[in-house]
Amino acid sequence: MPKLVGYARVSTQDQELQLQLDALLKEGCDKSLIFVDKISGAKAERPGLDKCLTELKSGDTLLVWRLDRLGRSMVHLVSLIDDLRLKGIGFRSICDGAIDTTTASGELIFNIFSSLAQFERRLIQERTRAGLEAARSRGRKGGRKKIENTDPRVLMAKKMHKDHGMSIDNICKTLKISRASFYRYLTL
Repeated sequence: MPKLVGYARVSTQDQELQLQLDALLKEGCDKSLIFVDKISGAKAERPGLDKCLTELKSGDTLLVWRLDRLGRSMVHLVSLIDDLRLKGIGFRSICDGAIDTTTASGELIFNIFSSLAQFERRLIQERTRAGLEAARSRGRKGGRKKIENTDPRVLMAKKMHKDHGMSIDNICKTLKISRASFYRYLTL
């Protein structure tokens, strides 16, 4: 039987969840099916959300108080709701009334949001590309400075390798470099 599963989140321990919890209960969520987090939305790891997503099955509906309680960004929100849709799980937001992916008009609104998120990604890509081109035109190059063959780390790596006293893994651990960096140093 399809369930209504709720998710509530506040950003800090000082903030109060009760308003969201009351709204979820009023909409018909069973208290045992409301999952909560007291953590910043910017955090990728949210245990309450993870448990909530695990609980949801095809035919169920995820209910939140407002959209910003669920997603870290527009892109994350769109991705999350699209994953739910692919699993046959509906989504509703109490305060954002037009967003109810269990209805045709709600799905339309969500698809508009999805298009806006794609537009936002493209704008960021274009701005990044334009910024890199502008920097190059002023003679700047991106990335790290090239390591010279006279760098002390390069000299030490070559000496340690030449002495055959240490394994490559131990040399990398001692110099705090990756294996790839070690081999790059040997070619300098």
